[in-house]
Amino acid sequence: MEVAGSFSRLSSPRPVSFSVTNCAKYPHPNPTKTNLSFRNSGYAPVSASVERSSGSNVAVHLDSKFETILDSVKWDSKGLAVAIAQNIDTGSILMQGFANRDALAKTISSRKATFYSRSRSSLWTKGETSMNFINVHDVFLDCDRDSIIYLGKPDGPTCHTGAETCYYTSVYDILEGSKEDKEERLAKTTLYSLEATISKRKEEIETLPNGKPSWTKKLLLNQELLCSKVREEAGELIQTLLDNEDKDRTASEMADLLYHSMVLLNLKDVSMEEVLEVLRKRFSQSGVEEKNSRKKN
Repeated sequence: MEVAGSFSRLSSPRPVSFSVTNCAKYPHPNPTKTNLSFRNSGYAPVSASVERSSGSNVAVHLDSKFETILDSVKWDSKGLAVAIAQNIDTGSILMQGFANRDALAKTISSRKATFYSRSRSSLWTKGETSMNFINVHDVFLDCDRDSIIYLGKPDGPTCHTGAETCYYTSVYDILEGSKEDKEERLAKTTLYSLEATISKRKEEIETLPNGKPSWTKKLLLNQELLCSKVREEAGELIQTLLDNEDKDRTASEMADLLYHSMVLLNLKDVSMEEVLEVLRKRFSQSGVEEKNSRKKN
């Protein structure tokens, strides 16, 4: 089925031409109307009904729920709200921009992070030039409804400098006169700071073979030792349950296991982001189904 015509965009009074193809069609009690549900028309995923008049005109009535969401945002005097892009797997804050109603509507529709450029007075989708899109999985509004989070997965570096995120300038490093490379000082959570430290130790083995010794370097250079430690720490974690040890002890043993496992992942060139992505993709699948699919493969 194909429907073509025009309707007023939710956030703009002017009519916008549209063409909807291969949409789902549902019966409507009124024979002059047809219910539609479409998601790939370049607008938000909405429900609509099409009413055919005696002529060639087609009237499309949009679901009001979507417009209600846009109305609920507390846009400032310029019609803008802060929009923050966050990595769904690492939690890293990728960038911050501004969005207006059209930008938010397009983001929800296209699932590509879209912002409003104050300098160009126009919409722009992150990645439209670099192809490093931010693929949006969900959108969150804060408690005051005056800021937005685009929770998504980036296709590549987010910052125009080539950095993973736009946040790599530590105020405390500046105050303390640190000369750290900006790529190594990205704003990271504890888990990813540990991962970065392990990678740095691996680099030091290659660049500074006679440098300061460390336990991480020792593990990286001795696979048998590393594997024995992963087994040992896994056993000690299990023992905290069997011996009914307190939660502090359990947390400590889990930290040991996680650290040694991350050293192993580094040797296998597997990032924590890849591991968390695998877990995220399993959310909609039962554990039984997931295990059965692995047996088939």
